[in-house]
Amino acid sequence: MNSRKKVAFYTLGCKLNFSETSTIARSFNDEGFDRVDFSENADIYVINTCSVTENADKRFKAVVKQAQKANPMAFVAAIGCYAQLKPQELADVNGVDLVLGATEKFKITDYLNDLSKNDFGEVHSCEIEDADFYVGSYSIGDRTRAFLKVQDGCDYKCTYCTIPLARGISRSDALENVLKNAREISKQNIKEIVLTGVNIGDYGKGEFGNKKHEHTFLDLVSELDKIEGIERLRISSIEPNLLKNETIDLVSKSRAFVPHFHIPLQSGSNEILKNMKRRYLRELYVDRVNKIKQVMPHACIGVDVIVGFPGETEAHFLDTYNFLNELNVSYLHVFTYSERDNTEAAQMEEVVPLNVRNKRSKMLRGLSVKKRRAFYESQLGTSRTVLFESENKEGYIHGFTENYIKVKTPWNPDLVNTLHKIELTKIDEDGLVRLEFLEVYTEK
Repeated sequence: MNSRKKVAFYTLGCKLNFSETSTIARSFNDEGFDRVDFSENADIYVINTCSVTENADKRFKAVVKQAQKANPMAFVAAIGCYAQLKPQELADVNGVDLVLGATEKFKITDYLNDLSKNDFGEVHSCEIEDADFYVGSYSIGDRTRAFLKVQDGCDYKCTYCTIPLARGISRSDALENVLKNAREISKQNIKEIVLTGVNIGDYGKGEFGNKKHEHTFLDLVSELDKIEGIERLRISSIEPNLLKNETIDLVSKSRAFVPHFHIPLQSGSNEILKNMKRRYLRELYVDRVNKIKQVMPHACIGVDVIVGFPGETEAHFLDTYNFLNELNVSYLHVFTYSERDNTEAAQMEEVVPLNVRNKRSKMLRGLSVKKRRAFYESQLGTSRTVLFESENKEGYIHGFTENYIKVKTPWNPDLVNTLHKIELTKIDEDGLVRLEFLEVYTEK
């Protein structure tokens, strides 16, 4: 073979997808491929898809066109949630050669004996009931941060969600394997690990192929906190009913876990929460926020919220808006409800018009700006530790404090992937500007 084949990846969607893309990319390296940027000429382009929102579905076609522009003769493969839910729909997209489902994606190199373009997209997709085994993953593409997958799938039956149909039942990585992966990451000079999964608070279920919890999420964070060489550990999205007091207390006293929580709410109306089949009411959510702020007043709390769910009246929406306005949270991730095939919600009556959904989304996004600004202002005059990232954005280098405040300072490559203690002194339109270093914690 005169030259190694080149492969490029594009990831749509969540942190979990990024961790799996990185793991799949390493399997290509083991098979003699060189990884290149998606904008470059490659022999194969792999697109890891998402199907959480309608927008993610639409973006897929644009990404395929981007690959074809880079190399019209390249082999194009689609994997991920959308590929599991609607494999034939993806296979019918012009330029797509291969579509792999939830279990097949981890064996993608087995399907690549011939990289010639196909006249029609070839589909290999399992029944989702067969997605009952666990494949560990972690990303190490970003030098400052790694996404560590600890759990996959979900047993919840939220009426708007397709994730159980795309990823299968809840199952977990073995605790020892999570710890092994975390140690491997720590040896790569990566300063921060973000724990990720579909429903990470359910960690321990299906750990050894059964439905029992061999370990709990508290066991997981307790053991991870003991691993030397990891500067920061961050919990990604966790359900409010699974975020226990013991976990919050552990984070408050932790060596490495940072005071940042992202807790899905979805609606501030108990009636809508029941129609969504969420496993809590708003009173529990208030309790979780109050507990966090009691032991960590400086903690950052992010919220997921959906607007325009079927049956959401103006009164329901105002209930949500006022609830969030009064709640001591730091920012919102706002999702405009979109109908997903094969979900209960798609069959519900009292559909909210699109223009009303968009109006409500705009209102909550405005509230998020206000919330973030208020949180940033509450942190002025305090000393925090920032981890600087690697990108030069218009002459500035950005980073995040342990409690997820975005800071910037004039570009200096020597700051990349370093931790510094700073004083938060001034806010501009992008976040907080650091004016002087107080202490250097680690060298590059």
